[in-house]
Amino acid sequence: MKKTVVFCCALWMLLWSPGLFAQELNCRVIVDAEQVGQSNKKIFETLEKSLTDFVNKTRWTNKVYAPQERINCSMYITVSDYESDRFSGAIQVQSSRPVYNASYESPVFNFQDRQFNFRYLEFQPLFFNPNTFESNLVSVVTYYVYIILGMDADTFAPQGGTAYYEQARKIVNLAQSSNYSGWKQSDGNKSRWGLVDNLLSNPFKSYRTALYEYHRKGLDMMTQDATSGKESMARSMKFLERVNSTRPNSFLLQVFFDAKKDEILNVFSDGPKVDIVSLKNSLNKVAPVYANTWEKITF
Repeated sequence: MKKTVVFCCALWMLLWSPGLFAQELNCRVIVDAEQVGQSNKKIFETLEKSLTDFVNKTRWTNKVYAPQERINCSMYITVSDYESDRFSGAIQVQSSRPVYNASYESPVFNFQDRQFNFRYLEFQPLFFNPNTFESNLVSVVTYYVYIILGMDADTFAPQGGTAYYEQARKIVNLAQSSNYSGWKQSDGNKSRWGLVDNLLSNPFKSYRTALYEYHRKGLDMMTQDATSGKESMARSMKFLERVNSTRPNSFLLQVFFDAKKDEILNVFSDGPKVDIVSLKNSLNKVAPVYANTWEKITF
């Protein structure tokens, strides 16, 4: 009995030792200030390091992630104007997820937010308080952390990202009292408000189903049964057609194909044959802007 207790205690200490399990994200943060022409770039370097630590070392969920399970992503901040403690520019956010039993990483999210203004003093500590709006810099970055977590979860389980999108929406609601752009409905469909509102609205449930069908039933099956995997990926386009029938040319469809167009072309231009005619018909309905890309699918 004594040996059992000692073993259990040792196991508990092993499992919960600090550093054994990593946080959720493996995020590369870049702050590009070339446009502002500052001779002293130290503040931008400090900002980059502070954001890198903030995103990668904060515990964003109550789930345990092994180091190899961390979500690969990036945030590329372009500073176009800087004066004193005021910054303005854009943030490009990208994320990917591994494909089961393969070395390939599939792009999931790719979006540029041009409504990005914030205040920052060098060495200012970055903290996220889920109950108040304290900093537009922290709020924007944290918002995209939860969007990344939500989209990743949607690719692994049906509607799996809801809790993360709800957290992102809470950030939006708190930030609406600020004077910063991107948080309100009046800021447009391509705002932070518009993105999370779409992700949580009923007309776009088929979009989130498509994420699961495309990735978990499609890409993840490719090494076991390439034909079945490709058929599931093609079937996911039917779910996107449902979205397009009620919300044509929607923001979310643009987000999907901005990340996926090259991957779709590559997957369906090789391997076992599936119904390419039906696939291309669907693609041209939901993403006509990439008609030239779909025309190249000839396999």
